[in-house]
Amino acid sequence: MMIDHIASYFGFRENNTDVKTEVLAGATTFMTMSYIIFVQPAILGITEMDKGAVMVATCISSALAMILMGLLTNYPIALAPGMGHNVFFAVVVCGIMGFA
Repeated sequence: MMIDHIASYFGFRENNTDVKTEVLAGATTFMTMSYIIFVQPAILGITEMDKGAVMVATCISSALAMILMGLLTNYPIALAPGMGHNVFFAVVVCGIMGFA
């Protein structure tokens, strides 16, 4: 059965957890981090970047990074683009320095 293979691969028994707990943890993490889907385009939108493209890029890069983190390392660490670099780019590089 597929759930047994997933549980075996991720070591649910060894970590004293189950599929329901892990799905709930994943949903909670998504809800906690989902702000970046809307904040990222708002910040980079002031540089005249396409907000839709920034949103799609944020979603794809975050999803790919988290899938690879889970499958290759088996660590429950959520990954997303760093907001500090984006604010620096938007405000300092594009705003103050004028490289827009």
